[in-house]
Amino acid sequence: MTEPKISVLVVEDDEGLRRQYRWSLPRYRVVSAGSRQDALEAFARERPPVVILDLGLPPDPDGASEGLAALQSILAASPETKVIIVSGNELRENAMKAVAAGAYDFCQKPVDIELLALIIDRAVRLHDLEAENRQLSERASRSPMDGIIGNSPQIQKVFRSVERIAQTDVSVLLLGESGTGKELFAQAIHRLSSRASKPFIAINCAAIPETLLESELFGYEKGAFTGAVKQTIGKFESANRGTLFLDEIGDLPLAMQVKLLRFLQNQVIERIGGRQEIRVDARIICATNQDLDALMKEGRFREDLYYRLNEVSIRVPALRDREDDSIVLANFFLRKFNTQFRRHLKGLTAEALAAIRENPWRGNVRELENKMKRAVVMSEGSLLTAADLELGTTSEVQASLNLRDARRRAERKAVQIALAQAGGNMSQAAKMLGISRPTLYDLVEDLGISTGSE
Repeated sequence: MTEPKISVLVVEDDEGLRRQYRWSLPRYRVVSAGSRQDALEAFARERPPVVILDLGLPPDPDGASEGLAALQSILAASPETKVIIVSGNELRENAMKAVAAGAYDFCQKPVDIELLALIIDRAVRLHDLEAENRQLSERASRSPMDGIIGNSPQIQKVFRSVERIAQTDVSVLLLGESGTGKELFAQAIHRLSSRASKPFIAINCAAIPETLLESELFGYEKGAFTGAVKQTIGKFESANRGTLFLDEIGDLPLAMQVKLLRFLQNQVIERIGGRQEIRVDARIICATNQDLDALMKEGRFREDLYYRLNEVSIRVPALRDREDDSIVLANFFLRKFNTQFRRHLKGLTAEALAAIRENPWRGNVRELENKMKRAVVMSEGSLLTAADLELGTTSEVQASLNLRDARRRAERKAVQIALAQAGGNMSQAAKMLGISRPTLYDLVEDLGISTGSE
């Protein structure tokens, strides 16, 4: 059993030297290219952390124009990539120019392989360290629940569950209707975990034809089938030391369910056409909007796999079950799309807010986001109306007649409408409500209302 190898791209027009690199750097998966165009295509496909670049490439093998152009393109696409220049004495001056332009280091021809291997090792370690630092900076500057908006008790309960399980390595099954944001919660679990600096790889099991799904998940060896012109790693290996998110797991074919079960039991995979077991350390998070119990009874989902995947399950509530989160989300999307489309809408009318609150949102947050995007783009007024949102108005659903509950509901609704119409401005909202600003702050805290200013 072997660990997946780190890719290194070698850009060298001499086929003999390319072969030498392949057998003399056994710790790495060497991908080679003989021209600038081939190099850029290989780089876009592989995204290796390290590139070994010969400056003398065709059609300018005696100069450095092609090599320097390749360097510029690679660093423009990925500034964090470490490019090691190899050159002869006649190109030493150009090698210095390349280092000044952002290359990591250079090695003179004829290449001392042991020295080059040390430079590559150091470059890989630096690349990983910089990636980890970037990840830590991002985590410090944003919430792990980034992109998940809501203040209802129902969604706060999900937040607490995510925080509790993130630091464990158990498999997680996210349940809930389509459009509730299950992938966002999977990303939050990853960001809060010890794997946060490693890859988060997502794949939708329902979006890929069954004939292609195995190669997408497990990869394949060169020559494994017609068109397999090179060795390709799959999603499992790409997620090594990180997290693999399998969306719509209920649509996974039975043959793939067996392979997934084997991985969960042994932490090993085999590429198509391969005979070698490859150990992969990946946390599995799955999601589905289907009834897995019913699928198991129908024989369409393996019971043993279900219990492997369902070490911990989290049910993400539908938007209609999240009290007044639809209002909080509507205001969030209004600000987002105002900025994105350079609009200056001031808020939503009371009728629009009532329509948003009463709508069943069968498409959940995704449906609300789409409605808000269209309305912001198409609205001709300064306030969004129910007509802009293509929502009809309905009568209020009869609620509890308990006077204390009714008063609290009325206060909450009035405060939310005032805040929405005031665009989150507390002073203006207080004036609309006929109360002082300190009183409004107390009400907001007491009622647990999000002002959207976090």
